[in-house]
Amino acid sequence: MAKTALRPSPPPLEANDVAIVGGGTVLWFVGFLVLIPFKGSLEQHGHGSWPWICLSGAALGLIGLWYCRARRDAIRRDREQAAESPATRLD
Repeated sequence: MAKTALRPSPPPLEANDVAIVGGGTVLWFVGFLVLIPFKGSLEQHGHGSWPWICLSGAALGLIGLWYCRARRDAIRRDREQAAESPATRLD
């Protein structure tokens, strides 16, 4: 069977990572707030850790927000620096 030619990989899609991680962080915190009133009932049924899992997810989301913002800013600085520096040409 003949091998087919490989196609080049498409460029990566750009997404608003800060908004995505921020939305997930908010959802984890809302889950924590919803579960707190039911903490006693959850503990009776062996699920007492659920609110704390949600709070941990929100805390990790805050770390993710910090990381995504730092990454976004670094990419922006790199693009600005590349646009300002003259391109070297090989003739």
